[in-house]
This record gives sequence, structure tokens and C-alpha cells, in this order.
Amino acid sequence: MKTMNPPLNPNRTIAELKELRSLTADENGAQRVAFTPTWTKARAWLRKKLEALPVEIHNDAAGNTWTTLRGESDRALLIGGHMDSVPNGGWLDGCLNVLAGVEILRRIHSQYNREPPVTVRLVDWADEEGARFGKSLFGSSACSGNLDMNEARGLVDKDGLKLPDALKNVGVDFERVKDSGQELENAAAYLELHIEQGPVLLDLDLPLGAVLGTFGVERHAVTFHGQAAHSGSTPMKRRKDAFLAAAKMSPEIYRIAGRSNGGVCTIGSCTTKPGIVTSVVAECRITLDQRHLDGPALAKMLQEAKDASEKFANEGNVKVTWERLWQIAPRPFNDELIALCDEAIRETCGKSHRLPSGPLHDAAEVARAGVPTVMMFVQSLHGISHNKIEDTREDHLVLCVTAFDKLADKTMNWIARKH
Repeated sequence: MKTMNPPLNPNRTIAELKELRSLTADENGAQRVAFTPTWTKARAWLRKKLEALPVEIHNDAAGNTWTTLRGESDRALLIGGHMDSVPNGGWLDGCLNVLAGVEILRRIHSQYNREPPVTVRLVDWADEEGARFGKSLFGSSACSGNLDMNEARGLVDKDGLKLPDALKNVGVDFERVKDSGQELENAAAYLELHIEQGPVLLDLDLPLGAVLGTFGVERHAVTFHGQAAHSGSTPMKRRKDAFLAAAKMSPEIYRIAGRSNGGVCTIGSCTTKPGIVTSVVAECRITLDQRHLDGPALAKMLQEAKDASEKFANEGNVKVTWERLWQIAPRPFNDELIALCDEAIRETCGKSHRLPSGPLHDAAEVARAGVPTVMMFVQSLHGISHNKIEDTREDHLVLCVTAFDKLADKTMNWIARKH
């Protein structure tokens, strides 16, 4: 039975976020790195909050924590986030999503007198950040079935501890982590709230946005091969300078991104050999990261970068080679859920904006598994995340919990209509 005016309390979410910060942060920021004692403490604190509700709580085979409020239908609305942080991280990244979900569970329980029309499940994904072992989205990629087991088996932290051993310490059998996929059996929709982590909403002076999907990524090492020669005795026109060719790539990738209609390109590192002041550079290796929400546009950006590298190599009488470091396809979200997200935002604060996500999120893995998915962003002050200065205005936090709750309600009705 549905009651009127259910008590959603976004200020309670803010208070709980501050409580979590006092429990798991120091003067350098959040320290909830996955599979560490501080992360375990944060999860125990979360479980105590949830045990006040008539819910079932369990950890799956990959160490993800699921909290289930049973409904009239087994078809499930999933709400997701992650309690883990990067070292010296911010107070909102990941945990805002989870604690907003806790408040929504409270509201639904109160409104429907224990039995909502559909089942509602909150998931705290294990090791979204990948801060300790260098591989993001561990729990969600295990659940989606896309975790590369051979790669993950060999991951080691800075202390030399292997990922399977770290998992064993928290009661997870690495070889069984993909069994977590059974959790998605009745999943009808997945929602995730997140701080934007960038400056788009800040620059537009808007509190909330509906996320179109996560960028596809092409990440490559590009190496120019020239010839070492004495810096004093080699005339400029005779040089085979690998650095000169590589340097021309820097402004070119900005031009490539500029004409791509929404893509971004970054040269994040540059190393030279022999790397001494008295020698022309024989070898210059740069790393190129390219991202776009549209697959063909991403492929075009990559081809344009390859063509440019060949052109600059020919101009400098050097050679160039490419090595792919990593790739992931774009993950567009569900059009109907994007529309509902837009609607919930407009009802809450009057104006919405649709934008892609540059960073990856667990939502990308859930979408990859075929579950209809959408994310909501709330504005980030400074456009900064993964940093102790990460922040969002408290009035915007109230708005995002309110709008996310409206989205959850609309999505429950959407599931009930479809099933």
C-alpha cells in the first residue's frame, strides 16, 4: 500500500557523508582504498545504517555488497555506487551514490509499507577505483562477465601483494568472482548518481545533468625513432630528431579533438633516449589518450592521429611505430532512462543538461551486460575530483538526492509498465 508524502531527507545524506568522512579520512583526504582495513571499516559502518531497514544484505562472489528490498515483482531496480576511494581522495566520489541510495531505500520502504511494486537493490561495487592494483571497475566487470581473469590474476600492489591474495584476505575466492554475474538475473534498470568530476556543469552554472553514456577510449604509445648525434657538431638540417616529430603531435591532437564534435585527446607522458643535454634525441615515446562517445568518431580521431604521426615522421626523416595500450568501446546509456533522468532534473531544479562522461564508471559495465542504464551528475566545485579539495555545494547535494529519488520513482513505474 502506498502512503502520501514519503519522508525523503537529503540533509540526512549530507550528515552521513560527513560522518563517513570523519571515520575514514585524514588531513590528506579520503583513505578508503579497496580491500584495506579502512575500506572494511567503511563497509561495516554502511551495513549498520542499512540493518535498520527490512532488507537482505550479502556479499557476492566478487565482494560486491548487495542490499535487497523485496517488492511485489522480482524485476529489480538497481542503484549503484562504491565506497572505495583513491588514496587522498575526496569526500563524495563513489560514496555519495551509495548514501543517496540508502536514503531512497528508506523512502521507498516508508512509502510502500515494506513492499514496493518492484524489488529495489543497492549495490556497493568492490574496487571501482583500481587505485591499489591499477585496474578499475573490478567488482562490476566481474559481475558483467568482462573481467580479464588472466590479467587480473597477475596484478600486484606496491607492496608486492597479488590481487588474488588481497581478495582472499577479505573472504573472496578470485577464481569464482565471475559467479557474481547471477546478481543481474532480474535486473530491469540500473541508476547511478555521481559528482561530475569535471567543469561542464560548473561552467554552465547548472546543478544537475543527465549522462548520455561513457566515452570510448583509445590509448596508445607512439614512438618516434631518429638518430642520436652530437648536439654541437650536427648541423640542424642533417638531424634525425625524434623529439621534433613528437613535439609536432602536441598542437595537432588539439586540432583533431577540436573538429571531432565532442572528443578529447591527451598526450600524458613523454620520454626520450638517450635523454642527455648533448645529444639529438634518438627515440621519443609519447602516450596518447583519445576519448569520444561515438565509436566511428573515435576511430576517425585515431586514424587522423596516425596519419599526422606519419606526416611528421616523414618531414623529420625519422620513423614512427604505434602500440595499443588499452581500448574500450563507448557505452551509450538507455534513451528512455535518459529522458526520465532529464525529466526528474527539470522537475527538481528547472533546467537539465545532457553530457557524456569522460571517466569510466561501474555504470558502463552494467550497461555492457545489457541492463538499461543511466547516470545523473551533480556539479563539482573547481571541476576537481580524486583530490581532498573535491567538493559540491550542499544545496546542490540536496537537489541531487531529491532528483535522484524522483528518477528512482519514475524508473520503478517504467519497470512496472514494461514487465
